[in-house]
Amino acid sequence: MSRSVLVTGGNRGIGLAIAQAFKDAGDQVAVTYNSSPPPDGFLGVKCDITDQEQVDAAFETIQAEHGPVEVLVANAGITKDTLLLRMSDDDWDAVIDTNLSGSFRVARRAAKGMLRLRKGRIVFISSVVGMLGQAGQVNYAASKSGLIGMARSIARELGSRGITANVVAPGFVETDMTAVLPEDTQKLYLSQIPLGRFGLTEEIANAVRWLASEEAGYVTGAVIPVDGGIGMGN
Repeated sequence: MSRSVLVTGGNRGIGLAIAQAFKDAGDQVAVTYNSSPPPDGFLGVKCDITDQEQVDAAFETIQAEHGPVEVLVANAGITKDTLLLRMSDDDWDAVIDTNLSGSFRVARRAAKGMLRLRKGRIVFISSVVGMLGQAGQVNYAASKSGLIGMARSIARELGSRGITANVVAPGFVETDMTAVLPEDTQKLYLSQIPLGRFGLTEEIANAVRWLASEEAGYVTGAVIPVDGGIGMGN
């Protein structure tokens, strides 16, 4: 059956690949965006996830078009990388408010409808950096690590209502961001990945879609690494 799916930040990169995977499976897919709307075929809803009023308005629009959200993929995120001693409070606050608090806001709002339906799937997009750490990314690593504790708490709190909460932790993925990295930096990263290549956005999307499927109905509170093996053991 076609479900109502929301992917935050689903207008490009990994988010768009996730949105496309659900669309290809026959679901009705809405995506939030800030500046560039998604391609045709998706319900694009402009929404700043740091603003609860905009989040509420987005969910109302989606419910009117597709019905209550049954699958939430909290993907939207930003980076403001710099070394610890150079990192300003604004650098810290912006990343935490978007990546961690923003995910909390959309999960809280989605849970209201899922509780009424007595079913739902919540998937948070974290990062291998949230488990391994990365120089220059104290704020980003903290935000992505926090998603794991959030997901596991939600899993315990809402599991009896048929709602699962899981995390996908991508490694280095072929996107516009990795494409512009200096060649030496790319070689350094590749040397640390057992599979010897960057991941594809579609590979992240496949893991997310599986977690939202009936086949994964008994999986909750899990962290699924899709990282070519770079984070194994964490």
